[in-house]
Amino acid sequence: MIVSLTGATGNMGREALLELVKLDSVAKVKILVLPNDTKRAKFVIKRCKKYKKKIEIVYGNLVDKATCAEIVRGAKYVVNLAAVIPPKSDKQPSLAIDCNEIGVKNLVSAIEALDEQPKLIHTSTVALYGNRNHLHPWARVGDPLLVSPLDLYSITKLRGEFAVLESSIKNWAVLRQSAMLHTNMLADNMSDGLMFHTCFNAPLEWVTAHDSGVLIANIIKKDIEKDLGKRFWKQCFNIGANGRNQVTGYDTLNDGFKLIGGSAKDFFKPYYNAARNFHGVWFYDGKKLNDLFDYVSQDVSDYWQQIGKKYWYYSFGKLISKKIISKMAIQKLFKDDNSPAYWYKHGDEAKLVAFFGSKEEYEKLPNKWENFNLLIENKGPNGEEIDYKKLKSPKYANMLDYGYDFNKKDSAISKEDLQNVAKMHGGKLLSKEFKTGDIYAKLKWQTQDKETFEASAFSVLRAGHWYNCCYESYAWDFDRLAKKDKIYAQIWYDSHSKDENNLYEMDKNFNTLMRTTK
Repeated sequence: MIVSLTGATGNMGREALLELVKLDSVAKVKILVLPNDTKRAKFVIKRCKKYKKKIEIVYGNLVDKATCAEIVRGAKYVVNLAAVIPPKSDKQPSLAIDCNEIGVKNLVSAIEALDEQPKLIHTSTVALYGNRNHLHPWARVGDPLLVSPLDLYSITKLRGEFAVLESSIKNWAVLRQSAMLHTNMLADNMSDGLMFHTCFNAPLEWVTAHDSGVLIANIIKKDIEKDLGKRFWKQCFNIGANGRNQVTGYDTLNDGFKLIGGSAKDFFKPYYNAARNFHGVWFYDGKKLNDLFDYVSQDVSDYWQQIGKKYWYYSFGKLISKKIISKMAIQKLFKDDNSPAYWYKHGDEAKLVAFFGSKEEYEKLPNKWENFNLLIENKGPNGEEIDYKKLKSPKYANMLDYGYDFNKKDSAISKEDLQNVAKMHGGKLLSKEFKTGDIYAKLKWQTQDKETFEASAFSVLRAGHWYNCCYESYAWDFDRLAKKDKIYAQIWYDSHSKDENNLYEMDKNFNTLMRTTK
């Protein structure tokens, strides 16, 4: 049996490859490698040691249709882990479009064209849920997809996922990856202003690259043993972990700096990082996937212990002044064009508004930690008392109103449910006929702007998709849309005021723009 794997040289991909080649039922793993990525390909193959003969390299790019046809040919399973992620997607947006959007559509078309279709496992991302804070830190599949303004990575992943959901592939599954802990994380984040995008109070759920790789292998192993059927195929899941892996942005930075004998407060100031416009949640339904495939074996503490052992020389940082480290390693990134300090210095109003609310709000952020409220210290943004332990319990999660009974079985979804959801969005269901429970049938919908689009009941009700300008242009119009969309409003106004009227855009050169919609 052949498994085709894209993204094999990436952090999750190389772990998935390592697990897949160990399966007795897998005779060959075809991996797609970019022509200029031979060095990393040799590295990941070398890790597989005695299983190297099971690996076949296909050189090419997902943007090339012929390459897509080659990688899927003869495969029983296609696992798409290929993605261009931040900060690379910020620096080279055209690559993100080619891989995350056009490449996925090409891959889907290649599978659709086959008489004997392989099963497709497609990885999506937590970034689709957009910015979350203490008001709605928990998300589940079906929540509205409010991709953060000016985040091109999220918008391309949104479109790629939608292409999979609306495809004619007989068996697909979409896995929305959480934040991922991998061995290159520190190096990646210490070389770009991206680290300042993480809100200190943002909810973050981490899964290690190792566990993510085990998940992919376990899915295929279990499906071979006994077809998973409707329990898994044609479903969308969040790749969750457990409570110990559900932390905040501050926690994550703090754990990293413990390696050099300090804390986040020693190296950061409160005004360094964004106040909103990040993407992180705790997965309310993350346990569902682990119950099926039993892949979680590592938690955050395990990860940091591994990093401490592998990069033992980090401990020498304990001998250096914390002020010097902050200046040489952290503050030097203020010059990077991905940092808030750079936006402020160069007058990038669009990004300052998107990430802080305004230039004035950015200037108001305190210099001292005693004047900044952290959730882990049981303080809300305005200094109100917050029970952080209770906030982290799914038992007390503040879930959304979708306009229908979310706990209904798929077979019971009715036309009335579809009409109610459309109405909550400020739109309409245009299709006259709907057979109760036929959630994959193509339907016509109308948005609040009277634009029409086609999507299945599954995509809208179960996966949270609802057409807006993000699906076709690099524009984010949620300030205006949330005023009439009751589903969007529940999340959007957690971090935006109702008197904001901004349309965020990117021009043809991916320069950031903003204009009012009044």
